[in-house]
Amino acid sequence: MRTCVCLGFISISVLFATDGRADDTPLQIAVFEADVTPPIGAPLCYAFVPPAKEIVDPLKARGIVLFTGEKPIVLCALDWVGTGNSGYNQFRDELAAAAGTTRERVAVHCLHQHDAPACDFAADELLIPYGLGDKLFDTAFARTAIKRVADAIKTSVKNPQIVTHVGYGKGLIKEVASNRRVLGPDGNVKYVRYSATKEAIIRAEPEGIIDPFMHLVSFWNGDKPLTTLTYYATHPQSYYAQGGVSCDFPGLARGIRDREQPGVFHVHFDGAGGNVTAGKYNDGSPENRPVLAQRVATGMKAAFDATKKYPIQAGQIGWKVQAVPLPVASHLNIDELKKTIANEKADALSRYKSAVGLAWALRCAVGDKIDITCLALGPIAVVHMPGELFVEYQLAAQKMRPDSPVVMAAYGDGGPGYIGLAHSYTQGGYETGPVSRVAPEVEGVLMSALRELLK
Repeated sequence: MRTCVCLGFISISVLFATDGRADDTPLQIAVFEADVTPPIGAPLCYAFVPPAKEIVDPLKARGIVLFTGEKPIVLCALDWVGTGNSGYNQFRDELAAAAGTTRERVAVHCLHQHDAPACDFAADELLIPYGLGDKLFDTAFARTAIKRVADAIKTSVKNPQIVTHVGYGKGLIKEVASNRRVLGPDGNVKYVRYSATKEAIIRAEPEGIIDPFMHLVSFWNGDKPLTTLTYYATHPQSYYAQGGVSCDFPGLARGIRDREQPGVFHVHFDGAGGNVTAGKYNDGSPENRPVLAQRVATGMKAAFDATKKYPIQAGQIGWKVQAVPLPVASHLNIDELKKTIANEKADALSRYKSAVGLAWALRCAVGDKIDITCLALGPIAVVHMPGELFVEYQLAAQKMRPDSPVVMAAYGDGGPGYIGLAHSYTQGGYETGPVSRVAPEVEGVLMSALRELLK
């Protein structure tokens, strides 16, 4: 593994370090893990798939706490399909309290496995008056899981470790990601290439726009690697909707790296993979799950082996926040959503979806904002984004700082649902239909926030 220091990168990072701390203040890190596996019978994926029948793989919440001289920073990756609205904020509030920090300095991101639970207390509250409480997710379990993660943080912060260097590397991943939106000659969506695609003609289409790299950020004490954070943009499903709770192939890849590097704590985040799946390389057969997992793990190792290290002190850590209101989708009519939820003759799934949409629409109606955040680790920028974000946002962020590493985690606050580009909403396809709860103007809002964060 090569080691180097790039003075040009360090000069960029000064823009993030504005607190005037002494440069020789040491950076410290604590790591935490908690079991967040749901009980048998719990709803999965907002009740869009069958409930839990068996536990195929345990689900984990893993993360880090950074001690910089200011209030701590918390990053958490969660093996759940999503957390949104007040569910997302409650996660951040309780993790912040456990770490001794504030909500805006906490980023929680789901890996988005579909055979996994969700959490949206606001949507659940809208269903309770109609006898539909606990149908989207097991609320008691969700509160227990949040407490477990908070308790794990309380324990971890008692034993932080010194960090002398941060590292960045990337590794090419072959035959995993492919764009879900296969366009025809007219520029509109011709095929939707879902995570499991059996039709050979659809799988034969080109990969399309993806980020083919596994991005890896690492923390070191001298020559000893302590922790890695990996980022890869794709939906994480191989096969699902059979009631088998699973961390799926990204979680299994993380486990492979645990075994390969038992002294290193591995945390994995899903990048901007809203319009990316494994559909070109996955027919949905159970035998393909470990194949995909090994390909991802190979990319993780390649990224680690390509790591470049940079000396780091607490004064070279920065945290920026852009709080932005996102434009609500035109199809989310508050009165109509309320009528659907109250309609006992409507099918249950429509009522559930309406509750999730209404929870978001009500937030937008009062001007509630979403925190877009950026962590600067010397030359490295780590951006935290909401929703099922299109990969083009990730690629755009990298172009905004072409001379230094930029990595992205998406699937933060799940309230907005899918987030496409402005022109995507004219092309048809699944992602820009009712599952997107934002208007096309969202592109301008988020690109502006990214430019400000990455200055």
